[in-house]
Amino acid sequence: MTGSANSSLDAIAAINSRKSVATSVVHPSWVRLIRYCAELGHGEIEKLKIQDGLPVIAEVTTRKVKFSP
Repeated sequence: MTGSANSSLDAIAAINSRKSVATSVVHPSWVRLIRYCAELGHGEIEKLKIQDGLPVIAEVTTRKVKFSP
């Protein structure tokens, strides 16, 4: 793995151990992607572009609507 990928994994590990500092440890691009996923609720990200270990753009997204509980 590259250095930036290792640092991203270290940041995720830090979130698991210290949730109060999550936004100061995780790169803002990851925070935006995680928030987007949380807001999406259900759906798919068909293509996600990663550059230098960071999410750059989700080119195509679809939303699924669940009709059963």
